[in-house]
Amino acid sequence: MALLDGFRESHANSKAEKVAAREEENKIKFMNMAYKEAEKAYEEGDVPIGCVIVNEDGKVIGRAYNRRNKDGSTTSHAEILAIQQACKKMGDWRLEDCDMYVTLEPCPMCAGAILQARMRKVYIGAMNSKAGCVGSVINLLQMEGFNHSVEVERGVLGDECSSIIRDFFEELRSGNDF
Repeated sequence: MALLDGFRESHANSKAEKVAAREEENKIKFMNMAYKEAEKAYEEGDVPIGCVIVNEDGKVIGRAYNRRNKDGSTTSHAEILAIQQACKKMGDWRLEDCDMYVTLEPCPMCAGAILQARMRKVYIGAMNSKAGCVGSVINLLQMEGFNHSVEVERGVLGDECSSIIRDFFEELRSGNDF
């Protein structure tokens, strides 16, 4: 009986390890997709922020990059544009079983939209100490009193996501055109 119990425990651990490895692979895969979106913004001379939204089946249902300068609109943030796409694809304003991957910590507007969409989880690349509202300045997604909270994981491809932002602003300060 002890041998059988040992086998069951070993099998359960092996299965849990496989699930954890798959989740880790997915985090990297989807954040890489968001990073590719951020590169598009960089090429167009906009702050390089990218976002991908994934449904519970692991399908990308929204992707966007920051387009404030291109669109001439305050609300053309990557998160807002990706949420709009995802809602249209889902046919609902609720994104309860969806996860967001975003290269930079969301601002107050985007954090509010994430909260309103009732997103399940947000994966963040780099933190934003001056305007971030998912832990840096304030944490709107996990604030008591709201009718919903969002699970958060920070630092996914953090070095890469920080680097593209830093490179963008260094190039901007040096006066280079995009």
